[in-house]
Amino acid sequence: MELVVKSVNPETLKTATLVVAVGENRALGKVASKLDELSGGAISAVLKRGDLSGKPGQTLLLHNIPNLKAERVLLVGIGAEALGDRPWRKALASIAGTLKGLGGGDAVVALDEVEVKGRDTYAKTRLAAETLLDSHYVFDRYKSKKAEPRALKKITWVAAKANATAAERAVAHATAIVMGSTLARDLGNLPPNVCNPVFLGELATKLGKDHKGLKVEVLDEKKLAQLGMGSFLAVGQGSDNPPRLIVAQYQGGQKAEQPYVLVGKGITFDTGGISIKPAASMDEMKFDMCGAASVFGTLRAVLELQLPINLVCLMACAENMPSGKAARPGDIVNTLSGQTVEILNTDAEGRLVLCDTLTYAERFKPKAVVDIATLTGACVVALGAHTSGLMGNSDTLVEQLLAAGKQADDRAWQLPLFDEYQEQLDSPFADIANIGGPKGGTITAGCFLSRFAKAFEWAHLDIAGTAWVSGGKDKGATGRPVPLLTQYLLDRAGA
Repeated sequence: MELVVKSVNPETLKTATLVVAVGENRALGKVASKLDELSGGAISAVLKRGDLSGKPGQTLLLHNIPNLKAERVLLVGIGAEALGDRPWRKALASIAGTLKGLGGGDAVVALDEVEVKGRDTYAKTRLAAETLLDSHYVFDRYKSKKAEPRALKKITWVAAKANATAAERAVAHATAIVMGSTLARDLGNLPPNVCNPVFLGELATKLGKDHKGLKVEVLDEKKLAQLGMGSFLAVGQGSDNPPRLIVAQYQGGQKAEQPYVLVGKGITFDTGGISIKPAASMDEMKFDMCGAASVFGTLRAVLELQLPINLVCLMACAENMPSGKAARPGDIVNTLSGQTVEILNTDAEGRLVLCDTLTYAERFKPKAVVDIATLTGACVVALGAHTSGLMGNSDTLVEQLLAAGKQADDRAWQLPLFDEYQEQLDSPFADIANIGGPKGGTITAGCFLSRFAKAFEWAHLDIAGTAWVSGGKDKGATGRPVPLLTQYLLDRAGA
């Protein structure tokens, strides 16, 4: 679907559906008042019947309003005060839901007058654009009966002339972010018999061929062994699908500029290995590669926007399976850093691929490194499904990511990395154990990774609760945290 910005009087546009705002107690917004005047009071007459009070997110579809070029008028409630991010999103989602079921190939949305708390024209328009564009997502490639094609092909966002430049920038950024989120969702939703490490490597190689300025290298198990990435290899050794480390380098800035590095956990299926998981909901462990998927998605957004930065994306991809070749609890592995790790639980595998990949990141002399992983169920217990966990060794980097999450409405929350937690990882046989016991599991996982990130500014995003929706008809990947990561890079690029 296409989303464009125009600075026109909305009542002059011929469209299938014109969307306008109504405040609490049926107070007509500026645009709705103009339509009411042109129609001889037809809109206010309908409202007097009490079908819509103007509460945030309420909608009322009107047909055959006289003297208007629009075939339909969709009234949406915006309440009595400036909206917060959530009710603003809900209002846009209500609009999108109504438009889905209508005929007509286009719609005009005239909500530029709506105030959103703490949001300027750019920020509120971008949230609106992302919501409208994302509402068209469908994953039905494995269904015999595909979703019915939607009539709606184009939405025009009407902005005042003074707001047009900011609105156009917002729509451009939103379009790129939704492209990235869509790729991340598609990868997460693919079945694990299709989306394995080799598949992801081939996808990255194709992406490199399709985009100038993007160099892609895929390291196979032989190269990983030559490098000494024993921890990474231990995770994939029980599977017939070999592991892959994907290295994608985007050159958008000056050659001498230090790159930003994104590291994504890409466990394409996680049985838990020998420490096998319960059977219930194990199908959802195909989503354990959503960290890598979000890095793919962010890279897609950066390519679309051609941001003037240098970016390195490292996707650590493996499949964690039980077999006679699989790693065992009690095994000790060598890492690329030279540290040894005692594997106490083979289901704590994400940190084993990430630790070697973080060490590998040192060669790029990064300005900052952010790793993204569906790492711990403990993070879901701590923060639920709405907020990603965040830890790091740099207050500046952590604050930048928190600010980006707030701006993108893709929020994170900082957890501590106190030295006391490090002691939980002590091993009598190796330099470090891969788990720290039942207490503070998200934090001790972050502590583990921190031992491999001392050479640069580093932050860790635990997206176990935010990367997908569990169970029911809405089950599927969310595409998070592509908005947060893209915003972080937009901020660094000054875009």
